[in-house]
Amino acid sequence: MTNTDIRWQKSSFSSGGDGGQCIELAAIADNIVLRESDDPETVVTTNRHKLRAFLLGVKAGEFDHLI
Repeated sequence: MTNTDIRWQKSSFSSGGDGGQCIELAAIADNIVLRESDDPETVVTTNRHKLRAFLLGVKAGEFDHLI
C-alpha cells in the first residue's frame, strides 16, 4: 500500500493558506498511521492503544515541559 492508497483524515482544526501545517491520520488494519502534511513521505505507525495513551498524556500536560 502506498501513501496515495491511504484515506488520510485531517483535523477539523487545520487551517491556513495551503493546509501544509497539519497532522493527518489514517487507520490501516490494526494500526494508526500519522504524517505531517508538509512532509507526506514520512509516516509514523502506532496502534490505537498507544495513540490514545499519548493523547491523554498531552491533554494532561505531561509533555508541557518540552515546548
